[in-house]
Amino acid sequence: MILFSVTGITLNHAAFFESSPTEITAEAVIPDSVLKALPAITDDVEVPPLPGILINWIDEHVEHELPMSALKPEWNEYEIYVQQPLPGGDQWMSIDLATGDLMYSHTDRGIVAWLNDLHKGRNTSLIWIWFIDIFAVATLIFCITGLLLLQIHAKRRPSTWYITGAGIVLPGIIAWFFI
Repeated sequence: MILFSVTGITLNHAAFFESSPTEITAEAVIPDSVLKALPAITDDVEVPPLPGILINWIDEHVEHELPMSALKPEWNEYEIYVQQPLPGGDQWMSIDLATGDLMYSHTDRGIVAWLNDLHKGRNTSLIWIWFIDIFAVATLIFCITGLLLLQIHAKRRPSTWYITGAGIVLPGIIAWFFI
């Protein structure tokens, strides 16, 4: 709950938490022998996964973190483009099929961006999305049982429902008049 609250603040005040992204880049030229082994792609053909010969060459000659065999490339007669959004960053690789020029970039926008993306479940795994959904349901149960406990103890504390009601009405008034 603390982490969720902190990242809520960092999301609402992003201008105070700007960072300097770090970028790792790599460039290489793929040899003609590898390029000639690639199948020809036209608009009529479904884009195949990257061939093993290309993946092996890239893995041996370019320092990168892309899971090449797991990603679906964007591929046309001029270029192959592979990207992977990440929490707090992204990485991509572009291959010019005419020249063999390969460019790779990995951008990290820092810990606050990473935490903010985790808060929203953006660019995360299905397991993380399930985790935050289960956590949200658990929090909802916690809140509902808290209201039930308030009902039990409200008889001895007459201000209970006024304070609880203010916690609902005040955000509603602020939203109505100031959003």
